[in-house]
Amino acid sequence: MDFEQLEDSLAIAPKAIFIDFYTDWCSYCKKMDKEVFTKPEVVQWINNEVYAVRMDAESRDNIYFDGRWWKNRQATAKREGFHELALLLGSRQGEFVPPVFLLLDEQFTVIDRKFQYLSSEKLMAWLRKELVNNP
Repeated sequence: MDFEQLEDSLAIAPKAIFIDFYTDWCSYCKKMDKEVFTKPEVVQWINNEVYAVRMDAESRDNIYFDGRWWKNRQATAKREGFHELALLLGSRQGEFVPPVFLLLDEQFTVIDRKFQYLSSEKLMAWLRKELVNNP
């Protein structure tokens, strides 16, 4: 699902949002793709319990989200540069270092963030705990 589809889905059936910011060069992102996001129980739980958005943090796409357009203003400065939506939501102490995972409520309020590789067990424990504490 992308950010534009997310808003349409939330209007029909509100629920929490899981965002996965990755880059093509992030080895931990690739490891999670291979070892975590291929597990049927993880995929099924995420698909049933949250809206999942996966975004390349270096995307050059213009994205309409939460009433405005977001873009990658750094695209020519360094590597591909980080998209401003990834920087806004996924930076820690002014830096963006993938992988970055966010859990938001249906009003786009950040519930929690993780800035590291998570095994399937740790990912599921984190998501379940946060959703129980923030229904």
